[in-house]
Amino acid sequence: MDDLLKGISSFRGAAFKDNSALYRKLAREGQQPQALMISCADSRVMPETITQSGPGELFVCRNAGNIVPPFQTMNGGVSSAIEYAVVALGVRDIIVCGHSDCGAMKGLCHQELLGAMPNVAAWLKHSHAAYSIVCEAYPPTLEEKEKIRAVAMENVVVQLDHLRTHPSVAAGLAKGGITLHGWFFDIETGEVLIYDGVACRFTQIEEGQPLPVAVTGRGVPHVVPASAGRIAAE
Repeated sequence: MDDLLKGISSFRGAAFKDNSALYRKLAREGQQPQALMISCADSRVMPETITQSGPGELFVCRNAGNIVPPFQTMNGGVSSAIEYAVVALGVRDIIVCGHSDCGAMKGLCHQELLGAMPNVAAWLKHSHAAYSIVCEAYPPTLEEKEKIRAVAMENVVVQLDHLRTHPSVAAGLAKGGITLHGWFFDIETGEVLIYDGVACRFTQIEEGQPLPVAVTGRGVPHVVPASAGRIAAE
């Protein structure tokens, strides 16, 4: 705790002081974040640091395993954060960010580790499809570290599918106003891999090239109501 208190003192004396005008503006005018990032609660994964985002630029929701429960299964903090970000804040980009060496994914692969953590075990059921994919579709010769990494990556894709069940997200996609992104952060190298929804794989960021996306909004075609058509015909 002493280190945290020293950090607060340092923040007040340096970082806040250097950005006091920005904080006053945010307090006065409110926030307009560019994106919502749903990431793991792992202390080694810091969304604002990874993206080098400043105050007011990124709306963050963190939980064990960067999980998005399907809309119909849970009315909780994640669902509320998604709805608020889309409806109240008008974010146009939503990112699900997994990472290497994820403890939640280790627990998913080794259920015996969760005996004393029934709530964690229940929570990780929302990621079971990722574990099944790796068990059924990947080579059985995968080493333990490779298996955990594969499950973590597949989990990002599974949670993107869950994200699309949320009404506010589904409506935003239908209108072409929302784009979904899948990221994977490698703790050891600092590299961020991006999920390409067209190629169905994670890829490295290439400078100067368009950023791959997982799901783009389709846009609703304009349809003239029948009543309007009758009026026009008359």
